[in-house]
Amino acid sequence: MDFKDYYAVLGVSESATPEDIKKSYRKLARKYHPDVSKEANAGEKFQDVGEAYEVLKDPQKRAEYDQLRQYGRAGGGFEPPPGWQSASSFGDGGYTEADARQFSEFFESIFGDQRRHADGAHRGFRSRGPGRGEDVHARIALFLEEAFHGCEKQVQFTVHQVDDQGRLRPRQKTLNVKIPPGLRDGQPIRLKGQGAPSLGGGPPGDLFIEVELAPHPIFSVEGANVLVTVPITPWEAALGATITVPTVGSKVNLKVPKGTSSGRRLRLKGKGLPGKHPGDQLVTLQITIPEEHSQEAEALYRQLADAEQTFNPRQKLGV
Repeated sequence: MDFKDYYAVLGVSESATPEDIKKSYRKLARKYHPDVSKEANAGEKFQDVGEAYEVLKDPQKRAEYDQLRQYGRAGGGFEPPPGWQSASSFGDGGYTEADARQFSEFFESIFGDQRRHADGAHRGFRSRGPGRGEDVHARIALFLEEAFHGCEKQVQFTVHQVDDQGRLRPRQKTLNVKIPPGLRDGQPIRLKGQGAPSLGGGPPGDLFIEVELAPHPIFSVEGANVLVTVPITPWEAALGATITVPTVGSKVNLKVPKGTSSGRRLRLKGKGLPGKHPGDQLVTLQITIPEEHSQEAEALYRQLADAEQTFNPRQKLGV
């Protein structure tokens, strides 16, 4: 099925006013009327002009058609997008078999060809009620502390709605959104009814806001868990100690087991992102030594080296 460019059929631009469309239609309808035109394909062109005018004269049909133009261009194949439903109707008389003969397959695929099942009833356009507006998606960046504690943020997004002349226009919309505590990176917030308005007077779509966590200088996040690397001294690792470590919400004490190696991971249960199932904080311990030592400290290291001569941390590497 070929796509039909109704603007090209009437010889008007996409920004044409209703008056421009009406004027062009009258001119072309007189030109191609079968009773006066001598052209061989006048009847076909007359129907094309009438079909184009049927769509572009009606603000609702025009807006729907403008939405669908992204799916096809003149001379190319066309299929309506999956789930497409027109909210347009054809007046009190309904969509009749005479209409079906008047309009093309392309027109029917968008606005018509919705006949009642053959049970002896009249064939006509099947009313499906006004369609729902489009859902709108937006992104919002949060600091980890904002996601942890919850906050209120302002979000801006664009919706499309029909203006007084039936053209689909973008409109900037701003909302103050309450962010609940514990949102994860990539987790969406759904605001019902805050999406695009319906072209046919039906309910508006929804707004989906996806959360994006900004990088943190100390913490990283995996799902609901918060990760942090904490340096410890060699003697704290060797002898064991209780140290203070940061969490997103506070500071807590953590017990370092005796004989801890660098890279060991300890878990602080429930200290990750809050929620129905709170995450944990995972603490990776990293042994760190001073860049410079006093003479006394170096002497103690020599004593330690002499006392631990049998220990070879590279033995598993075969060296």
